[in-house]
Amino acid sequence: MTEGTTVISGEERQQRLQDLTELLELIRPAIQADGGDLMLVDADVDHGIVEVRLQGACSSCAISTTTLKAGIDRILKDRLPWVVEVAGDVDEDMDFEESQAMGRGAYVPRYEQ
Repeated sequence: MTEGTTVISGEERQQRLQDLTELLELIRPAIQADGGDLMLVDADVDHGIVEVRLQGACSSCAISTTTLKAGIDRILKDRLPWVVEVAGDVDEDMDFEESQAMGRGAYVPRYEQ
């Protein structure tokens, strides 16, 4: 064990993973409303490192990085005190046009007529 590492019980590990999953399920509808989605890639609950991926329309969204850092990162760290790092990326396997067709993205301005 390295210096500064805290050993947590299997029960605590399971509770952390459950809390993380529930919080991500709470966040997902907001992302899905714009045609995207949020996927948990990995969770090291012992060290507080969570990895997520934005999918769908997020692939073509200009503010995906902001969504990851200012949104998901902040929410996870604020609500789960054990989370110390959130790594994330955007699923770039999807075709750009297909991604755009899935949602408008929150960055598209709305004009009054």
